[in-house]
Amino acid sequence: MLMMSRREGEVILIGEQIEIVIAHIGRSRVKVGIRAPREMLVVAHEVKLVGDENLAAAKIGRGAEIVTILKKIIQLPQASQSPVEKGINRQEAGD
Repeated sequence: MLMMSRREGEVILIGEQIEIVIAHIGRSRVKVGIRAPREMLVVAHEVKLVGDENLAAAKIGRGAEIVTILKKIIQLPQASQSPVEKGINRQEAGD
């Protein structure tokens, strides 16, 4: 890991296309600006971690199994006819 000291307004270059700009230095935080090509993903590490956790949870979930069970329980109508065409009236919540 490269450690550098920078003052407000100074820039760090990464390769030819990426610039890290020290925008503001406060008491306990530093605001950093990043200039990079649009096609390059730039995201905070915490955001990536949450996204990865969400994807892992979605894969662990058994969404397909739940849909299959619900279809058996509810006996969903055929795609060719809507529930109204088959004479099935939709109930509103509380009815």
